[in-house]
Amino acid sequence: IVYEAARHSSECTLAQQTLIVQLEGSKEGLMNGCFSCKRKFERDCKEADRAQQYFEKMDADINVTKADVEKARQQAQMRHQMASDSKSDYSAYLQKFNQEQNEHYYTVIPNIFQKLQEMEERRIERLGVCMKTFAEVDRQVLPIVGKCLDGMTKAAESIEPKTDSKQVVESYKSGFEPPGDVEFEDYGQAMKRTASETSLSNSKDGKERPGGKSKGKLWPFIKNKNKDFSHLPPEQRRKKLQGKIDELSKDIQKEMDQRYLEDALTKMKDVYAKNPQMGDPTSVDPRLTEIGQNIEKLQHEVQKFEVSFLPVFTLISEFFVSVSVCWPLSSPDGSYTEEQNSETHVKANINPNPTSSTPEFDDEFDDEEALPTIGTCKALYPFEGSHNEGTISVAEGELLYVIEEDKGDGWTRVRRNEDEEGYVPTSYVEVLLETNAKGAMTYI
Repeated sequence: IVYEAARHSSECTLAQQTLIVQLEGSKEGLMNGCFSCKRKFERDCKEADRAQQYFEKMDADINVTKADVEKARQQAQMRHQMASDSKSDYSAYLQKFNQEQNEHYYTVIPNIFQKLQEMEERRIERLGVCMKTFAEVDRQVLPIVGKCLDGMTKAAESIEPKTDSKQVVESYKSGFEPPGDVEFEDYGQAMKRTASETSLSNSKDGKERPGGKSKGKLWPFIKNKNKDFSHLPPEQRRKKLQGKIDELSKDIQKEMDQRYLEDALTKMKDVYAKNPQMGDPTSVDPRLTEIGQNIEKLQHEVQKFEVSFLPVFTLISEFFVSVSVCWPLSSPDGSYTEEQNSETHVKANINPNPTSSTPEFDDEFDDEEALPTIGTCKALYPFEGSHNEGTISVAEGELLYVIEEDKGDGWTRVRRNEDEEGYVPTSYVEVLLETNAKGAMTYI
């Protein structure tokens, strides 16, 4: 409303100012015409005086012929007539100019100023109405704003920094345990190397520990509750998957222990079939089907978690191999010491429950084919990756093949050559998927 009023007032003011300029131009034209008539009248009067003086001079001269005198007299009369006509024109133009000037200053200009004043008064009135309306609306909104501020205050008061920090630590911790002290090896005398609680290869809890300080792990941490624990770092994910596999294995064992119930139900079904008066044989089928479905479901869950477990363990195993390269576990004379024990321990952790996997399942991963290419990507920034962490180093502007797109964790799996692949941050590359792979799309 205020904007419309201001715009209308500006347009009206501009129109009135334009009219004033036009009137001033008309008055200026009349004034110039009046001055022209005045100069013409003055010039004609002077010419008439000179013609009269010339006639009188010729009339007094006795040597001038009568024809010359008559000619001078006619010239003087003509000049007097022209002066008289100029006087009439000057008088009429001056009268018109005075009339227009009086009308301009006493009628037109006052009317224009009156209209401008009335328009300004209406603008002021509408502005007052707008301010009043604004105040009323603001008065109605203030309680709502107050409630919002009260809610913000309560939310701020309910913040628990310690709880929040614990949740962040729980979500983002890597799960790896710090390495133990490196054992001092005295090459000056023969000594038997003993396995301590803090050695790199053996520990009381039977878990591998990485040695040395490594640079920050760039794992795709994300706060979601996936069933395969993909939101957790590798070590935490390995522990969770191992626990889930053990839990499902126990459930399968319980179902297997209840096989006697299935045998009893089968015998009961046979009795019912031979003696229908004792019961309906078909009433036993649902229970038998339920037991079989439970066992099949649990075995399927175990297989699914083993599929997720193996890549994580492979990645962690590569990390421990790199640690063993940095800290060789050999005796001073180069003889074999604890490497075989470590390797056996690692292999034992892969499949702690032999009943939950089969040799065919292991062969699937031994003969796993390379993932197909689903698109290409271009590195926007350089990235220093680490093969031990599952990442790959890329240079700015480098072109790579995409074999697995971002699943919401912020990482994209790429391949450089036929045998070199790894993860890179999705925000570091520009990805172009092929049209036959989930449609063509480009994202950064």
